[in-house]
Amino acid sequence: MALSSSVFVCGLGFLFTLISSFAVSQSQLALNSEEQDSVYQVLDSINSDFPWRSIFPDDLCSSAPHGVVCDYFSGEGDNETETPHITELNFGYVSDYSPNPPCSPYSTLNPRIFSSFKYLRKLFFYKCFTQTNVSVPEIPDSFGSSLEELVFVENPSLVGSLSGMIRNFTGLRRLVLTGTGVYGKIPDEVANLTSLEELTLSQNKFSGELTLNLANLKELKILDLSHNHFQGNVSDTIGRLSQLLKLDLSWNRFTGKIPENIKHLQRLAFLDLSYNEFSSPGLPLFLGQMPMLREVYLSGNKLGGQIPEIWEKLGGILGIGLSRMGLIGKIPASMGIFLRNVSYLGLDNNKLEGTVPEEFGFLEKVNELNLENNGLSGRLPFSSKFASRIGGKLRLKGNIGLCVDEGLSTLTFKGSRGSLGTLKICSKPDLPSPVLVHGGSSTIHLYCFYQLMLLGVLGFLFVLA
Repeated sequence: MALSSSVFVCGLGFLFTLISSFAVSQSQLALNSEEQDSVYQVLDSINSDFPWRSIFPDDLCSSAPHGVVCDYFSGEGDNETETPHITELNFGYVSDYSPNPPCSPYSTLNPRIFSSFKYLRKLFFYKCFTQTNVSVPEIPDSFGSSLEELVFVENPSLVGSLSGMIRNFTGLRRLVLTGTGVYGKIPDEVANLTSLEELTLSQNKFSGELTLNLANLKELKILDLSHNHFQGNVSDTIGRLSQLLKLDLSWNRFTGKIPENIKHLQRLAFLDLSYNEFSSPGLPLFLGQMPMLREVYLSGNKLGGQIPEIWEKLGGILGIGLSRMGLIGKIPASMGIFLRNVSYLGLDNNKLEGTVPEEFGFLEKVNELNLENNGLSGRLPFSSKFASRIGGKLRLKGNIGLCVDEGLSTLTFKGSRGSLGTLKICSKPDLPSPVLVHGGSSTIHLYCFYQLMLLGVLGFLFVLA
């Protein structure tokens, strides 16, 4: 309790330094008393340890805590007077650059948020609902005509269904709900939010099939449903999100085939389908038709098959995760030829065999290469410079057939020999054995024969000179 009080005292002192004061010009009115009183009540519900009315007694559009934002709006008809209204409410201390009003462990959601701020554009909560359970609010239909951003980040005690929260937010661009206790299905009403550019619903407790008709979300650029409990097939409508840049469905229980119409997402840069239960036969060939991809992660899906030759148009890729997929066969040399910008490459825990391609030694930008627990064999093609640059992130253990030159095996990285130290030393190449040529009663070594011939030719040329 003493620690909590000291944190609040420090926060109070810090808030005092963040008060921005400026004179309101004569042509601009002060925030009306009802709206100002609503802000105070909301602040009290977020953190009652601060005497908000005493700290900020003046017009909150002139002097307010960071995160409470006003804007001025022209009057209607012949009334040209600009009147101020609250347009942003941001709660939860993020950093010194975003010192919003700090939340307490007992923060609650005051209903006035959804009734008193007609012009609200952004509502943001960061680590506000962490100990005391707070139900997902039932938002009235009259709220949200101006709302553009609705964001809840790391609020594990926010619980309930999302259905009562989604209204006709025609101007909503960002819906972010991550790290909460919200459960159930994604309500169908989300498909009516046609202005959405970001839909992030990660690290929650959503479940069931993804029946949402995504085709209406034509402006969507980010779709992140990772770390939930979704199951069943992924809707084919996902291939109609032509503006999509990021698609993350990882860590769910999606089944069936990976939708081939993902190939129509020609602007997609980030694709993460890892750790689901997809059963497509082999690595999707359509990936080779998506040249804008920068990161691809499919780990944990038992797709099996060999790694196909699809890398020629994917030279811009920075990260590839193909771990624990049941992949078989050899690693294509083409990966080393075309993936010259790759920074992370994970092929571990598969059933790959054969040698590590010589071309992997020319991956100049890679800083993590994981080939652990396969059936690889032969001599490693890496120089000491290559191995030193990657250091301990060159992961090779679990390949009993691999060997390393003696010089590489002694390299240390921050006091550790890393994976190289676990590999056996390659045997030195044998010198060619002399071949015997038998003729009559004399036996001569073949290499001596060639030497005598060479001396003869040199002598002949010397005589001619």
